[in-house]
Amino acid sequence: MKKLMSRTSKNVLVVSFGFLFLFTAYGGLQSLQSSLNAEEGMGVISLSVIYGAIILSSMFLPPIMIKNLGCKWTIVISMGCYVAYSFGNLAPGWASLMITSAILGMGGSPLWSAKCTYLTISGNRHSQKANKKGQDLINQYFGIFFFIFQSSAVWGNLMSSLIFGQDSNIVEVPEENLKFCGVSTCFDNFTNTGNTTRPSKHLVNTLLGCYIGVGVLAMIFVAIFLDDIDKSLAREFRKTKGNVSFCSTFLATFKLLRDPRLLLLIPLTMYSGFEQSFLSGEYTKNYVTCALGIHYVGFVMICFGAANSLCSFAFGRLAEYTGRIALFCLAAATNLGCFVGLLYWEPHPDQLPVFFVFPALWGLADAVWQTQTNALYGVLFAENKEAAFANYRMWESLGFVIAFAYSTFICLSTKIYIALAVLALTMVTYLYVEYNEYKNPTPPVTDDYSKPEKADHTELNEKDIISQTKL
Repeated sequence: MKKLMSRTSKNVLVVSFGFLFLFTAYGGLQSLQSSLNAEEGMGVISLSVIYGAIILSSMFLPPIMIKNLGCKWTIVISMGCYVAYSFGNLAPGWASLMITSAILGMGGSPLWSAKCTYLTISGNRHSQKANKKGQDLINQYFGIFFFIFQSSAVWGNLMSSLIFGQDSNIVEVPEENLKFCGVSTCFDNFTNTGNTTRPSKHLVNTLLGCYIGVGVLAMIFVAIFLDDIDKSLAREFRKTKGNVSFCSTFLATFKLLRDPRLLLLIPLTMYSGFEQSFLSGEYTKNYVTCALGIHYVGFVMICFGAANSLCSFAFGRLAEYTGRIALFCLAAATNLGCFVGLLYWEPHPDQLPVFFVFPALWGLADAVWQTQTNALYGVLFAENKEAAFANYRMWESLGFVIAFAYSTFICLSTKIYIALAVLALTMVTYLYVEYNEYKNPTPPVTDDYSKPEKADHTELNEKDIISQTKL
């Protein structure tokens, strides 16, 4: 029992720190795209390509890769796609950014689906041995994961702030340019967003070199230390069912859309993309870079990451006592307050503390959206984990794509109203899902993924193989 707990805890930590290293690089780079590659909106468009490719990969890649390679090697290979994006930014241009953005996007959905599947398997296996509810342990594991993972925003943005802070070209934002910051920003009258000067090339390359280094470290760390808990399942799938069930596996993501619960969760999942893209794309550019300069983006996002990390850990454990509904309502109220505040706030360098209040509150809300939505998918769709988390990434990515796509075409105030409308729809459909779950609870997981894996030399019988490969 203690040995299982120790191994499970070790694996949860390895996954969490692997993602911490990887997203220290990608998260910091994403926060800078709208400001660093602002020419013709190239940075924001590259983000749209990333999430568009994630939508495409979500349609078929996660079930195929996870079933054939197992969670561990799916994670390692997908991490390599993220590292490629950092290389693409070394010589930013339409070709290099768009190609590496597409590569990252193709690896994005398998990466997150494999991570979610791995944590769900670990939670279900441990719950059977510890005689606890699977959903409580899954909540705790996702809480631990996001506690560690979300701190990547601290380290990645700290790197960018310290390195860009050495730039000798930093100038004060002219007072006349401040009138274009905040909701005053509009495509028709917006001409200058304060201090949008790109840092010197050697500083940008230094930062990207650091990002590439920690990305490669993430791959090596996971490859060496993470247990391959579904290795024999993947081997048996390749040996006995890989060819026969290809079409079934290919279409697994879409087949799950026949479940009305998943359809009702689409607004919630898409809103996660809307709210994350707003902070990293709109807030950093139209409030922080506009009024303070690009060298402040990192410091502001550090505040977001720290709040997100601490709240993720707290909410992962608190959910056992408060339930999911209370936490989701807290997140919705927090985002509502932030959106209303941003509609009326006129950013000015003299109001420096206010620039950090909004990302701190945003971090609190995002901690709920991330931990509880992931855990909710793991609980409701425990028998179709790979397809469920592929749907999660697909619909969340669609939210990103839509938000980034209209970023350069409509006024900031309109973007806020759109986000508010999606938030309202999200809460209505989510609460209906919870009502149905209360009336008809999802039965405890009984699939073989939740059972401790058999030793590598043990052959699985035909019934086991059918159960494990069934989607």
